[in-house]
Amino acid sequence: MRLLIADDEVDLANALSAILKHSNYTVDAVYNGNDALDYALSGDYDGIILDVMMPGLDGMEVLKQIRSKGISTPVLFLTAKTEVDDRIKGLDLGADDYIPKPFDMGEMLARVRAMLRRKSDFAPSNLSCGNLTLDRASYEMSTEGHDKIRLSGREFQMMEMLMTSPGRIISVDNFMDHIWADGEADVNVVWVYISNLRKKLSSLEATCEIKASRGLGYSINKTT
Repeated sequence: MRLLIADDEVDLANALSAILKHSNYTVDAVYNGNDALDYALSGDYDGIILDVMMPGLDGMEVLKQIRSKGISTPVLFLTAKTEVDDRIKGLDLGADDYIPKPFDMGEMLARVRAMLRRKSDFAPSNLSCGNLTLDRASYEMSTEGHDKIRLSGREFQMMEMLMTSPGRIISVDNFMDHIWADGEADVNVVWVYISNLRKKLSSLEATCEIKASRGLGYSINKTT
């Protein structure tokens, strides 16, 4: 699971990052609202932890903008504010939970786990693009009239990232961070997997294709 933390209290952000990494999460930490928005829009995260009061854009504005882009990643707000109106505003903008500072790290971890469980509970079991369906339970790709193709774990992860947001460009670095987080693979492995997946899409006569955007990354798009 990959998380983004955004908090201008650097020591707190780094301490929380260390604890989450110790709990086997992959974590990116930023310290202002502008970076939080950039990372949230360009990265593929399972959850986002946002401080409300940050320099640049505040957490409310960051959440508002990512929701306006159709990004449904669950968001947990951190704030020193305890007023009911602020909690209501954040939840109305699309936040999933709210925890005031100072907080207990054990409670924080429990809230993160609950947030990620809710995401899993409401995630669609199938993803689609054109006539192509990706079954998240069986790791199979299929089109009507063709035998299903079962993907390897990393092929599935790559297709899931692409098909969660058809048309969205995903960078090579993003694939590497999400799928090859151990750092043992060369970036060329992304091209190899893309090539193999294109062959499988062709064999299924899928009405979608994986397109390369030079210097940016890859996206999946309908062809008809």
